[in-house]
Amino acid sequence: MKKIILLISLSIEFGVLAQDLHFTQTAQTPLLINPAAAGVYDGWERVIINHRNQWLGSGTQFMTTAVAADINFGKTRLNDKAYVGLGLMFYNDIGGRSKFGSQTGSLTLSGVLPMGGSGHSLSAGIQGGFGNRKADFSNLSFTSQWNGTIYDPTIATGEANGINSFQYLDASAGIYYVYDGGQSSFSRNNDFKFQLGVGGFHLNKPEMKYTTITVGNLYRKFVIHTSVISDIVSTDWSIDANAVQFIQGPHLETILGLMVRRRFMNGTKITGHTQDSYFGFGAYYRFKDAIAPSIMVDFKGFKFAVSYDVTVSTMRKAYTGGSLEFSLSYTNLSHALFKSRGRF
Repeated sequence: MKKIILLISLSIEFGVLAQDLHFTQTAQTPLLINPAAAGVYDGWERVIINHRNQWLGSGTQFMTTAVAADINFGKTRLNDKAYVGLGLMFYNDIGGRSKFGSQTGSLTLSGVLPMGGSGHSLSAGIQGGFGNRKADFSNLSFTSQWNGTIYDPTIATGEANGINSFQYLDASAGIYYVYDGGQSSFSRNNDFKFQLGVGGFHLNKPEMKYTTITVGNLYRKFVIHTSVISDIVSTDWSIDANAVQFIQGPHLETILGLMVRRRFMNGTKITGHTQDSYFGFGAYYRFKDAIAPSIMVDFKGFKFAVSYDVTVSTMRKAYTGGSLEFSLSYTNLSHALFKSRGRF
């Protein structure tokens, strides 16, 4: 039978359910990394779209699309009072001729506590989700349908068990620390931001009913992430570096990223009505798997980035193609759309 069936059967038999979906551009998927990141950003409302087309040229499609939006309530322009973040996220992950994949929607709630008005803040968040997994075997072919001369789709496959379509509830949580030196200083070319967080996903270990005879549980996933954004003093250049460690059952995944940015438009440091604009270039590295060159543009609240995964592991012997990914976000930086503007 098709390889996908064999892989699923082996995964369930040995209790090794596959890792979650992921994007290479981890900095552009905050709600997938940590529920406590909802509402934690410069600005008032944010929308992010991510799309990944994996293994281009492989003869079949493996695509992942995510849409997320989050807002904050009670935030002041100086970010000196506690406030609440609220986020919504939907994703569709689908691949292969069987259209095997998952669709998920989630609601995230966070509480953000600035500490002392010096640029430090700590947040905690919870996330509740509803997921669906399914597949369609009608587009698959099986060796049992070979009549000795040609493939005959009218021949019964002989497969007694297919894959169920099933739904499940999901629960996640996280904590997030941010130090933003730009909030405690109005100096130009000397900004520094540090972020560190831990997220836990699938904390309720939702049940995975892939077949009518076998049931497993989705492994809990833990994410440790950090990032540093630092201006190079007395220049228009800055460094944006990040690292993410995923731990899900026996699976480990490490993604490192480094972008070099150049500011081509200065924002207003005091009023915040306009923000610095950048273009940047760099790469992400998925440990022992792939390197992904990337470019990005950040202009008036819009941020667009594109990357291309180049496989460097032994998997390259079987497949020499790569994976294309892009992200597009918009952050409302000037004033709040859904509430009165925060005061100084």
